[in-house]
Amino acid sequence: MSDDGEWLVPPDREPLNGFDTFVGFDATVADFWQFALGDLRMNNARGYLAEFVVAKALGLQKVRRMEWDAYDLLWEGVTIEVKSSGYLQLWDQRRPSKIVFTGLTGTRWHPRHDLDPSGKRYNAMVYVFCVQTATEHKRYEPLRLDQWTFYVVARSKLVALAQKSVGLARVRVLSGGQVAWPELGAAVKQAAIEEARDDDGDCWE
Repeated sequence: MSDDGEWLVPPDREPLNGFDTFVGFDATVADFWQFALGDLRMNNARGYLAEFVVAKALGLQKVRRMEWDAYDLLWEGVTIEVKSSGYLQLWDQRRPSKIVFTGLTGTRWHPRHDLDPSGKRYNAMVYVFCVQTATEHKRYEPLRLDQWTFYVVARSKLVALAQKSVGLARVRVLSGGQVAWPELGAAVKQAAIEEARDDDGDCWE
């Protein structure tokens, strides 16, 4: 970086195609995707999948996830955080996991301004909680929409709760109940009423 304030700004690029090939050895991008995301039961992969499923419910067609953003999705001016959990993991379990959603708060980071001096807070207007409901591995199919349940909660309700994590029972109460996938858009709009965005103005533009 030069002293006159110039920054290395990454340009936009078209999404990779699964048939794109590496240079220097025989492999495709699809081969890499199978290596990195070949099993959608992995915790990280389940989170990415939940974000994608919610994005499709909202009609977002060309959205791509961005690391380090303060929230997961932006839809019609509404900032959305997607949280996911499931009963089954990719390790041996004595019993299905308890559904708990963690990391409700976070400290925003800006590459030009460093960490938000306000510290950790709820950074989205609306939170969508997604549960992969399979409790038997032989029936676990991540790509089946009917194995997912969804709950929508306004940020103000989580702020009032003042917790960094929340269990499924409390999510059910805060949300008013499960929302069907086709109704997620309407539920998000309703939850966003009177919820303000934190990322407008000052150095976070």
